[in-house]
Amino acid sequence: MNPAKPPSKRPGWLWPVPVALAGWELATRAAGDLSFPPPTTIFSRMREMWLSGPADRLWLTDAALTDIPASVGRLLAGWALAGLVGTTLGIALGRSPLLSRFLGPLVHFARAVPPPLLLPFFMALFAIGARMQINVILFGVVWPILINSAEGARHVDPLHLETAAAFGLSRGQRLLRVVLPSALPKVFAGLRLSLSLALILMVISELVGSVDGIGFQLLDAQRSYDLPGVWGTIVLLGLLGCAFNAAFLAAERRILSWHRAANQTT
Repeated sequence: MNPAKPPSKRPGWLWPVPVALAGWELATRAAGDLSFPPPTTIFSRMREMWLSGPADRLWLTDAALTDIPASVGRLLAGWALAGLVGTTLGIALGRSPLLSRFLGPLVHFARAVPPPLLLPFFMALFAIGARMQINVILFGVVWPILINSAEGARHVDPLHLETAAAFGLSRGQRLLRVVLPSALPKVFAGLRLSLSLALILMVISELVGSVDGIGFQLLDAQRSYDLPGVWGTIVLLGLLGCAFNAAFLAAERRILSWHRAANQTT
Protein backbone atom coordinates (compact mmCIF):
# COMPACT_ATOMS: atom_id res chain seq x y z
CA MET A 1 0.00 0.00 0.00
CA ASN A 2 1.48 3.34 -1.04
CA PRO A 3 1.90 5.91 1.73
CA ALA A 4 -0.27 8.97 1.48
CA LYS A 5 1.37 11.90 -0.22
CA PRO A 6 1.87 14.99 1.90
CA PRO A 7 -0.37 17.91 0.99
CA SER A 8 0.99 20.36 -1.54
CA LYS A 9 2.73 23.39 -0.06
CA ARG A 10 2.22 25.70 -3.02
CA PRO A 11 1.44 29.21 -1.84
CA GLY A 12 -2.32 29.60 -2.23
CA TRP A 13 -2.11 33.38 -1.98
CA LEU A 14 -0.55 33.69 -5.44
CA TRP A 15 -3.69 32.97 -7.47
CA PRO A 16 -5.30 36.44 -6.91
CA VAL A 17 -2.31 38.11 -8.63
CA PRO A 18 -3.02 36.96 -12.23
CA VAL A 19 -6.75 37.44 -11.63
CA ALA A 20 -6.18 41.03 -10.49
CA LEU A 21 -3.84 41.72 -13.41
CA ALA A 22 -6.35 40.32 -15.90
CA GLY A 23 -9.14 42.40 -14.40
CA TRP A 24 -6.91 45.49 -14.42
CA GLU A 25 -6.04 44.90 -18.09
CA LEU A 26 -9.66 44.47 -19.15
CA ALA A 27 -10.91 47.43 -17.12
CA THR A 28 -8.27 49.88 -18.34
CA ARG A 29 -8.64 48.85 -21.97
CA ALA A 30 -12.42 49.23 -21.72
CA ALA A 31 -12.10 52.67 -20.11
CA GLY A 32 -9.56 53.91 -22.67
CA ASP A 33 -8.26 56.57 -20.25
CA LEU A 34 -4.65 57.55 -20.99
CA SER A 35 -4.12 58.36 -17.30
CA PHE A 36 -4.65 54.68 -16.47
CA PRO A 37 -2.63 52.55 -18.92
CA PRO A 38 -3.11 48.77 -18.93
CA PRO A 39 -0.56 46.53 -17.18
CA THR A 40 0.90 45.28 -20.47
CA THR A 41 1.80 48.87 -21.42
CA ILE A 42 3.23 49.52 -17.96
CA PHE A 43 5.35 46.37 -17.95
CA SER A 44 6.59 47.13 -21.46
CA ARG A 45 7.67 50.58 -20.29
CA MET A 46 9.32 49.09 -17.20
CA ARG A 47 11.34 46.72 -19.38
CA GLU A 48 12.38 49.65 -21.57
CA MET A 49 13.40 51.72 -18.55
CA TRP A 50 15.30 49.10 -16.58
CA LEU A 51 15.76 45.86 -18.54
CA SER A 52 16.76 46.91 -22.05
CA GLY A 53 20.52 47.14 -21.53
CA PRO A 54 23.31 44.94 -22.94
CA ALA A 55 23.48 41.26 -22.09
CA ASP A 56 26.87 41.59 -20.38
CA ARG A 57 25.14 43.77 -17.75
CA LEU A 58 22.25 41.30 -17.32
CA TRP A 59 20.15 43.59 -19.54
CA LEU A 60 20.15 46.30 -16.86
CA THR A 61 20.00 49.86 -18.17
CA ASP A 62 22.02 52.81 -16.89
CA ALA A 63 18.97 53.96 -14.90
CA ALA A 64 18.66 50.56 -13.22
CA LEU A 65 22.34 50.59 -12.26
CA THR A 66 22.36 54.15 -10.91
CA ASP A 67 18.93 55.17 -9.65
CA ILE A 68 17.83 51.96 -7.93
CA PRO A 69 21.08 51.29 -5.97
CA ALA A 70 21.28 54.98 -4.97
CA SER A 71 17.76 54.93 -3.56
CA VAL A 72 18.14 51.58 -1.83
CA GLY A 73 21.46 52.65 -0.31
CA ARG A 74 19.98 55.83 1.15
CA LEU A 75 16.93 53.96 2.42
CA LEU A 76 18.98 51.28 4.18
CA ALA A 77 21.44 53.82 5.61
CA GLY A 78 18.66 55.95 7.12
CA TRP A 79 16.78 52.90 8.37
CA ALA A 80 19.87 51.32 9.94
CA LEU A 81 20.81 54.56 11.70
CA ALA A 82 17.25 54.91 12.95
CA GLY A 83 17.38 51.34 14.25
CA LEU A 84 20.57 52.04 16.17
CA VAL A 85 19.42 55.36 17.60
CA GLY A 86 15.86 54.27 18.29
CA THR A 87 16.80 51.01 20.00
CA THR A 88 19.48 52.62 22.18
CA LEU A 89 17.38 55.59 23.27
CA GLY A 90 14.22 53.51 23.55
CA ILE A 91 15.79 50.99 25.93
CA ALA A 92 17.23 53.87 27.98
CA LEU A 93 13.78 55.46 28.25
CA GLY A 94 12.16 52.13 29.06
CA ARG A 95 14.55 51.34 31.90
CA SER A 96 14.76 54.85 33.40
CA PRO A 97 11.47 56.32 34.69
CA LEU A 98 13.21 59.65 35.35
CA LEU A 99 14.56 59.89 31.80
CA SER A 100 11.19 58.86 30.41
CA ARG A 101 9.44 61.54 32.45
CA PHE A 102 11.70 64.29 31.11
CA LEU A 103 12.14 63.17 27.50
CA GLY A 104 8.74 61.50 26.93
CA PRO A 105 6.86 64.73 26.06
CA LEU A 106 9.62 65.77 23.65
CA VAL A 107 9.51 62.38 21.93
CA HIS A 108 5.73 62.52 21.49
CA PHE A 109 5.93 66.10 20.19
CA ALA A 110 8.70 65.31 17.69
CA ARG A 111 7.01 62.18 16.34
CA ALA A 112 3.80 64.16 15.74
CA VAL A 113 5.58 66.51 13.31
CA PRO A 114 5.16 65.27 9.69
CA PRO A 115 8.68 64.75 8.28
CA PRO A 116 7.85 66.22 4.82
CA LEU A 117 7.15 69.57 6.50
CA LEU A 118 10.74 69.63 7.75
CA LEU A 119 12.29 69.22 4.30
CA PRO A 120 13.24 72.95 4.08
CA PHE A 121 14.89 72.68 7.50
CA PHE A 122 16.90 69.62 6.49
CA MET A 123 17.84 71.24 3.17
CA ALA A 124 19.16 74.30 5.01
CA LEU A 125 20.98 72.17 7.56
CA PHE A 126 22.58 69.55 5.30
CA ALA A 127 22.18 71.05 1.78
CA ILE A 128 20.64 69.05 -1.05
CA GLY A 129 22.11 65.59 -1.44
CA ALA A 130 22.43 62.17 0.13
CA ARG A 131 23.08 63.51 3.66
CA MET A 132 19.83 65.45 3.64
CA GLN A 133 17.85 62.47 2.31
CA ILE A 134 19.33 60.04 4.83
CA ASN A 135 18.56 62.41 7.71
CA VAL A 136 14.97 62.88 6.53
CA ILE A 137 14.54 59.11 6.54
CA LEU A 138 16.26 58.83 9.93
CA PHE A 139 14.03 61.46 11.55
CA GLY A 140 10.84 60.06 10.06
CA VAL A 141 11.31 56.38 10.93
CA VAL A 142 13.10 56.49 14.29
CA TRP A 143 9.93 56.98 16.33
CA PRO A 144 8.23 53.58 15.88
CA ILE A 145 11.52 51.90 16.76
CA LEU A 146 12.09 54.12 19.80
CA ILE A 147 8.58 53.71 21.21
CA ASN A 148 8.46 49.94 20.66
CA SER A 149 11.93 49.53 22.16
CA ALA A 150 10.88 51.54 25.23
CA GLU A 151 7.77 49.39 25.63
CA GLY A 152 9.77 46.20 25.33
CA ALA A 153 12.39 47.33 27.84
CA ARG A 154 9.77 48.64 30.27
CA HIS A 155 7.93 45.31 30.50
CA VAL A 156 10.83 42.94 31.12
CA ASP A 157 9.83 40.20 33.56
CA PRO A 158 11.12 41.32 37.01
CA LEU A 159 11.76 37.69 37.93
CA HIS A 160 14.32 37.44 35.10
CA LEU A 161 16.12 40.53 36.38
CA GLU A 162 16.10 39.25 39.96
CA THR A 163 17.49 35.91 38.84
CA ALA A 164 20.26 37.63 36.86
CA ALA A 165 21.13 39.79 39.87
CA ALA A 166 21.18 36.70 42.11
CA PHE A 167 23.72 35.12 39.76
CA GLY A 168 25.95 38.16 40.14
CA LEU A 169 25.49 39.68 36.68
CA SER A 170 26.51 43.31 36.46
CA ARG A 171 24.15 46.03 35.28
CA GLY A 172 25.67 45.98 31.80
CA GLN A 173 25.44 42.19 31.62
CA ARG A 174 21.79 42.28 32.68
CA LEU A 175 21.14 44.86 29.98
CA LEU A 176 22.73 42.72 27.25
CA ARG A 177 21.60 39.30 28.42
CA VAL A 178 18.15 39.98 29.87
CA VAL A 179 16.72 43.37 28.90
CA LEU A 180 17.77 43.46 25.25
CA PRO A 181 16.65 39.86 24.41
CA SER A 182 13.31 40.47 26.17
CA ALA A 183 12.78 43.69 24.22
CA LEU A 184 13.81 42.26 20.83
CA PRO A 185 10.30 41.18 19.69
CA LYS A 186 9.04 44.73 20.25
CA VAL A 187 12.18 46.17 18.62
CA PHE A 188 11.59 44.06 15.51
CA ALA A 189 7.95 45.16 15.39
CA GLY A 190 9.14 48.77 15.30
CA LEU A 191 11.79 47.99 12.70
CA ARG A 192 9.25 46.35 10.40
CA LEU A 193 6.86 49.29 10.65
CA SER A 194 9.66 51.79 10.07
CA LEU A 195 10.87 49.95 6.96
CA SER A 196 7.68 50.75 5.07
CA LEU A 197 7.86 54.37 6.26
CA ALA A 198 11.47 54.55 5.09
CA LEU A 199 10.40 53.62 1.56
CA ILE A 200 7.85 56.44 1.53
CA LEU A 201 10.29 59.02 2.89
CA MET A 202 12.97 57.89 0.45
CA VAL A 203 10.69 58.86 -2.44
CA ILE A 204 9.59 62.14 -0.82
CA SER A 205 13.16 63.22 -0.08
CA GLU A 206 14.23 62.45 -3.67
CA LEU A 207 11.44 64.58 -5.14
CA VAL A 208 13.19 67.72 -3.90
CA GLY A 209 16.43 68.75 -5.56
CA SER A 210 17.70 65.25 -6.31
CA VAL A 211 19.59 64.26 -9.45
CA ASP A 212 19.22 60.49 -9.13
CA GLY A 213 17.12 57.87 -7.42
CA ILE A 214 13.69 56.36 -7.93
CA GLY A 215 11.93 59.47 -6.64
CA PHE A 216 13.82 61.62 -9.13
CA GLN A 217 12.89 59.19 -11.90
CA LEU A 218 9.23 59.41 -10.84
CA LEU A 219 9.34 63.21 -10.93
CA ASP A 220 11.06 63.18 -14.33
CA ALA A 221 8.37 60.87 -15.73
CA GLN A 222 5.65 63.18 -14.41
CA ARG A 223 7.28 66.24 -15.96
CA SER A 224 7.58 64.42 -19.29
CA TYR A 225 3.93 63.27 -19.18
CA ASP A 226 5.23 59.70 -19.36
CA LEU A 227 2.24 58.10 -17.65
CA PRO A 228 3.33 54.47 -18.24
CA GLY A 229 6.70 55.46 -16.76
CA VAL A 230 4.97 56.97 -13.71
CA TRP A 231 2.94 53.81 -13.16
CA GLY A 232 5.99 51.65 -13.82
CA THR A 233 7.92 53.49 -11.12
CA ILE A 234 5.01 53.03 -8.71
CA VAL A 235 4.97 49.30 -9.47
CA LEU A 236 8.74 49.15 -8.91
CA LEU A 237 8.30 50.79 -5.48
CA GLY A 238 5.64 48.21 -4.63
CA LEU A 239 7.92 45.36 -5.66
CA LEU A 240 10.76 46.82 -3.60
CA GLY A 241 8.45 47.08 -0.60
CA CYS A 242 7.43 43.43 -0.96
CA ALA A 243 11.07 42.35 -1.33
CA PHE A 244 12.17 44.32 1.75
CA ASN A 245 9.29 42.94 3.80
CA ALA A 246 10.02 39.34 2.76
CA ALA A 247 13.72 39.72 3.55
CA PHE A 248 12.95 41.30 6.91
CA LEU A 249 10.49 38.56 7.88
CA ALA A 250 13.05 35.89 6.96
CA ALA A 251 15.68 37.58 9.12
CA GLU A 252 13.20 38.05 11.96
CA ARG A 253 12.21 34.38 11.92
CA ARG A 254 15.83 33.36 12.08
CA ILE A 255 16.92 35.81 14.78
CA LEU A 256 13.83 35.35 16.97
CA SER A 257 13.56 31.58 16.57
CA TRP A 258 14.42 31.20 20.27
CA HIS A 259 11.47 33.43 21.17
CA ARG A 260 8.98 31.30 19.23
CA ALA A 261 10.44 28.13 20.71
CA ALA A 262 10.09 29.56 24.23
CA ASN A 263 6.45 30.50 23.58
CA GLN A 264 5.67 27.02 22.29
CA THR A 265 7.07 25.37 25.42
CA THR A 266 5.09 27.59 27.80
